[in-house]
Amino acid sequence: MQFDQLRRRELITIIAGAAAASSPFWPLVARAQQPAMPVIGFLDPTVPDAAAADRLRAFRQGLRESGYVEGENVAIEFRWAENKPDRLSSLAAGLVRRQVAVIVAIGGSTPAFAAKAETGSIPIVFTAAQDPVKLGLVASLARPGANLTGVFFPPESTARRLELLRELVPSIRRVAVMLDPANAANAAATLNDAQTAAARMNLQIKALNASSAREVDAAYAGFATDRPDALFVGPFATDRRVQLAMLGVAHKLPATYPWRDFVDAGGLMSYGASLKEAFRQVGMSVGRILKGAKPAELPVVQLSKYELVINASTAGILGLAVPPALRALADEVVE
Repeated sequence: MQFDQLRRRELITIIAGAAAASSPFWPLVARAQQPAMPVIGFLDPTVPDAAAADRLRAFRQGLRESGYVEGENVAIEFRWAENKPDRLSSLAAGLVRRQVAVIVAIGGSTPAFAAKAETGSIPIVFTAAQDPVKLGLVASLARPGANLTGVFFPPESTARRLELLRELVPSIRRVAVMLDPANAANAAATLNDAQTAAARMNLQIKALNASSAREVDAAYAGFATDRPDALFVGPFATDRRVQLAMLGVAHKLPATYPWRDFVDAGGLMSYGASLKEAFRQVGMSVGRILKGAKPAELPVVQLSKYELVINASTAGILGLAVPPALRALADEVVE
């Protein structure tokens, strides 16, 4: 009797296993037993607009080059602060509670510090427009230490941007420098660099602070009574790119911008780090960490690729002719 009962149990087990294997639901069961794919937490201080979409494509490209494809072997959870820096801490805390594998904190040092304050164990990959060692984010570029590494855009471009602006508009003497006080570290460094370069070039500098759309409008309105010869826009959130570019054209004021996003929106010229290349490098760093690299030992990537982009159509509206030498120097001239 006991033998027959044992045989029946074995037979039931075999039949049940065969039925499950032939069932269309069997792959779902098998997948459910596999380890869950890692999740990347993406912390961004801005909004998910067209400029962000371009950079995200570059980020995903870097991931692919490292062997990771979203939806196949890695997932991404996005947290957008919508230009409200005070939200970054709570958004970072949410990613920590979610127990993501890596946090990508981009858009300057503020998101990086917000993420750093919330976790000392989850790897963080940042972007920084100022030296992350001086900012206190990492111990050194070669060996960052702790749980942070990232991509750094060297700041030498401020003086070069002024030089290129004067090549396009040789008559300039007074330059307004528009800074975003919400990004205090970048604003202070940019103004210092601009003042140093201006003294060498015999230019007068006037600093303007503007963060919100209303403040940007007010700054341009002030040009009616105190008009500069040109405008130098410091590191600014790219969601302001259309407003800043259009106001420059409306006021017929030559302006130089930090990234090509502004030129694509109608701005006159830009010279700065290639943000697409920066995001590709961020994606590659994240891929290395997912494969086991420790951020403490993963060198900060120092970006050396800068690009000069000129909008010839905007130059024409402003009554400017782009010199042949400057055209030849430009990485791209938008006609």
